Amino acid sequence: MKKLIEAVGLVILLQGVGGLVHEWTGWLRLRTLARHMDLFGDRALFVSVVLIVTGFAIMIAPGAVRKRS
Repeated sequence: MKKLIEAVGLVILLQGVGGLVHEWTGWLRLRTLARHMDLFGDRALFVSVVLIVTGFAIMIAPGAVRKRS
């Protein structure tokens, strides 16, 4: 389960990085979440940063939780 959560965090992190690269350079045309949802409008840069922070937090969360005995 820990690896699955880390993989989901990595996907979210990569979505944010892809969104930032597209916003800054315009040449990376991946199907990033922030770029293709009309809900976000002109806030794609902010959403990309939030995705990066959220993905990183999800990736480190399983390691930070201690198992109770």
